[in-house]
Amino acid sequence: MMFLISLVSMFFYALNLAIVGRILLSWLPVAGIHIDRYNPIVRLLYDVTDPILEPFRRIIPPIGMVDISPVVAVLVLNYLIAPLILGLLRGLG
Repeated sequence: MMFLISLVSMFFYALNLAIVGRILLSWLPVAGIHIDRYNPIVRLLYDVTDPILEPFRRIIPPIGMVDISPVVAVLVLNYLIAPLILGLLRGLG
């Protein structure tokens, strides 16, 4: 059971890193750095994070030119979903 809990924890950690990477990528064009969206690493990052961020984007409109949905997604993952799932797993063990 501890293996499963560790695996789920690592999954949420990797997901958080992917969303933070996506946030950082969104800032690069502002600094004048071009991002090739067809780069395999960039494409993987978008493919992993889009299903998570899209529901938040439908609910939370951008504030000016700033999309805060990734920040809200990280907060929801860290403080609602991950503790709920990990708590359920600990309760089963």
